[in-house]
Amino acid sequence: MKSHRYQLVLTTCPDAAAAERIAHALVSERLAACVNILPIAKSIYLWKGKVESAAEQLLVIKSMARAYRAIQKRILELHPYELPEVIAVPVADGYPGYLAWIRDPDKT
Repeated sequence: MKSHRYQLVLTTCPDAAAAERIAHALVSERLAACVNILPIAKSIYLWKGKVESAAEQLLVIKSMARAYRAIQKRILELHPYELPEVIAVPVADGYPGYLAWIRDPDKT
Protein backbone atom coordinates (compact mmCIF):
# COMPACT_ATOMS: atom_id res chain seq x y z
CA MET A 1 0.00 0.00 0.00
CA LYS A 2 1.27 3.46 -0.88
CA SER A 3 1.68 5.59 2.24
CA HIS A 4 -1.06 8.13 2.95
CA ARG A 5 -3.20 7.24 -0.03
CA TYR A 6 -6.28 7.08 2.19
CA GLN A 7 -7.57 9.45 4.84
CA LEU A 8 -10.13 10.06 7.53
CA VAL A 9 -11.51 13.58 7.55
CA LEU A 10 -13.13 14.80 10.75
CA THR A 11 -15.68 17.53 11.22
CA THR A 12 -18.28 18.29 13.88
CA CYS A 13 -21.81 19.58 13.32
CA PRO A 14 -24.29 21.27 15.66
CA ASP A 15 -27.18 18.92 14.84
CA ALA A 16 -28.36 15.85 12.94
CA ALA A 17 -29.70 17.87 10.00
CA ALA A 18 -26.34 19.52 9.27
CA ALA A 19 -24.46 16.24 9.78
CA GLU A 20 -26.74 14.32 7.41
CA ARG A 21 -26.72 17.09 4.80
CA ILE A 22 -22.90 17.06 4.67
CA ALA A 23 -22.62 13.26 4.81
CA HIS A 24 -25.15 12.73 2.01
CA ALA A 25 -23.47 15.35 -0.19
CA LEU A 26 -19.99 13.87 0.23
CA VAL A 27 -21.10 10.30 -0.49
CA SER A 28 -23.51 11.10 -3.34
CA GLU A 29 -20.88 13.30 -5.01
CA ARG A 30 -18.37 10.41 -4.71
CA LEU A 31 -15.95 12.45 -2.59
CA ALA A 32 -16.16 9.85 0.20
CA ALA A 33 -16.96 6.15 0.29
CA CYS A 34 -18.58 6.38 3.72
CA VAL A 35 -19.34 8.89 6.45
CA ASN A 36 -20.03 7.76 10.01
CA ILE A 37 -22.11 10.13 12.12
CA LEU A 38 -21.41 9.75 15.82
CA PRO A 39 -24.33 11.51 17.47
CA ILE A 40 -22.99 12.44 20.90
CA ALA A 41 -19.82 14.46 21.23
CA LYS A 42 -19.43 16.97 24.03
CA SER A 43 -17.01 19.66 22.91
CA ILE A 44 -15.33 22.10 25.28
CA TYR A 45 -13.34 24.76 23.47
CA LEU A 46 -12.04 28.32 23.51
CA TRP A 47 -13.97 30.71 21.30
CA LYS A 48 -13.41 34.46 21.23
CA GLY A 49 -11.68 34.42 24.59
CA LYS A 50 -14.28 32.34 26.45
CA VAL A 51 -14.55 28.67 27.36
CA GLU A 52 -17.61 27.30 25.59
CA SER A 53 -19.26 23.89 25.43
CA ALA A 54 -21.60 22.32 22.92
CA ALA A 55 -23.21 18.99 22.10
CA GLU A 56 -22.13 18.11 18.58
CA GLN A 57 -22.20 15.28 16.08
CA LEU A 58 -18.86 13.98 14.82
CA LEU A 59 -18.49 12.99 11.18
CA VAL A 60 -15.77 10.47 10.29
CA ILE A 61 -15.30 10.69 6.53
CA LYS A 62 -13.45 7.86 4.73
CA SER A 63 -11.90 8.87 1.43
CA MET A 64 -8.89 8.99 -0.81
CA ALA A 65 -6.28 11.56 0.21
CA ARG A 66 -6.45 13.17 -3.24
CA ALA A 67 -10.07 14.18 -2.52
CA TYR A 68 -9.16 16.34 0.50
CA ARG A 69 -9.43 19.77 -1.17
CA ALA A 70 -12.82 18.94 -2.72
CA ILE A 71 -14.09 17.58 0.61
CA GLN A 72 -12.90 20.67 2.44
CA LYS A 73 -14.58 22.92 -0.14
CA ARG A 74 -17.92 21.08 0.14
CA ILE A 75 -17.84 21.11 3.95
CA LEU A 76 -17.16 24.85 3.96
CA GLU A 77 -20.04 25.40 1.50
CA LEU A 78 -22.54 23.35 3.52
CA HIS A 79 -21.45 23.89 7.12
CA PRO A 80 -23.35 26.30 9.41
CA TYR A 81 -20.35 27.15 11.61
CA GLU A 82 -18.29 30.29 11.14
CA LEU A 83 -15.12 28.19 11.57
CA PRO A 84 -15.80 24.48 11.06
CA GLU A 85 -13.35 21.78 12.00
CA VAL A 86 -11.94 20.11 8.90
CA ILE A 87 -9.00 17.87 9.78
CA ALA A 88 -7.52 15.08 7.68
CA VAL A 89 -5.81 12.14 9.33
CA PRO A 90 -3.73 9.94 7.01
CA VAL A 91 -4.42 6.20 7.09
CA ALA A 92 -1.11 4.38 7.41
CA ASP A 93 -2.49 0.90 6.77
CA GLY A 94 -5.71 -1.09 6.70
CA TYR A 95 -7.48 -4.21 5.53
CA PRO A 96 -6.76 -4.35 1.75
CA GLY A 97 -10.34 -5.24 0.84
CA TYR A 98 -11.74 -2.28 2.78
CA LEU A 99 -9.17 0.10 1.31
CA ALA A 100 -10.07 -1.16 -2.18
CA TRP A 101 -13.70 -0.33 -1.41
CA ILE A 102 -12.75 3.21 -0.32
CA ARG A 103 -10.81 3.56 -3.58
CA ASP A 104 -13.77 2.40 -5.71
CA PRO A 105 -17.03 1.91 -3.78
CA ASP A 106 -19.04 1.47 -7.00
CA LYS A 107 -17.31 -1.90 -7.66
CA THR A 108 -18.96 -3.63 -4.69
